[in-house]
Amino acid sequence: MTHSIKEIEKILNSLETDEDIRLREWKKDSRKGVIKLLKSFYLRMEKKQALHKKFKQMQAFENEAKLNKYELIAGIDEVGRGPLAGPVVAAAVVLPEGFYLPGLDDSKKLTDVKKEYLYNEIRQQATAIGIGFSEAKEIDDVNIYQATRRAMTRAVKDLGVVPEMLLIDAMALDTKIPQKSIIKGDSRSISIAAASIVAKVTRDRYMEELAHSYPYYKFEQNAGYGTKEHLKGLQTHGPCSEHRMSFAPVKALN
Repeated sequence: MTHSIKEIEKILNSLETDEDIRLREWKKDSRKGVIKLLKSFYLRMEKKQALHKKFKQMQAFENEAKLNKYELIAGIDEVGRGPLAGPVVAAAVVLPEGFYLPGLDDSKKLTDVKKEYLYNEIRQQATAIGIGFSEAKEIDDVNIYQATRRAMTRAVKDLGVVPEMLLIDAMALDTKIPQKSIIKGDSRSISIAAASIVAKVTRDRYMEELAHSYPYYKFEQNAGYGTKEHLKGLQTHGPCSEHRMSFAPVKALN
């Protein structure tokens, strides 16, 4: 039976592996439309396999912890250390056994659409999620490093469960819970990557809400970072209570 190009396209779009026996016949098809469809299909399969491979690699730290008899493993990350305004936000995420979400990665590497999709999946599937904030005034009072540690500690306490092991992105916390600090952990551990995405989406939404109260700084566009529009707002209207007064160039306006 010879399938039409439309029929082949529909079938290819429904396939999740490259093991379908019909592919052998279609490879022999000389129609340009079929050749183009097969090329796109195999590119999709390559990308899918690459995402699967990366996800498996990113399970290494979790698998090591499980070999050491730790079951409740929390990944921890933060966002918002660099902005001129708004809080630093940390997230702690405990993922369930058998969790599989290819495409999970450092939130900085993802599009907004991808982040939202992964965020919703993590929210639905996670065993526990905790969020911790450290506001601008606290950042000014204790410095950004200490404020970040406080936000992370609050995120762990907010989990609702007591984790047995912490995997933390390039940070160490004052806690009796066993922990491992991982450089670039948000791109090397599925738990930390999940925390990175949750923290990023949470903070971005928070800054969008702040923009309603402080429209001059375009927080909904810059999330508090020092963009041209943000700096223009600072020069014209001065800083607001959400600004970090110890950060240049805000400090120069005090």
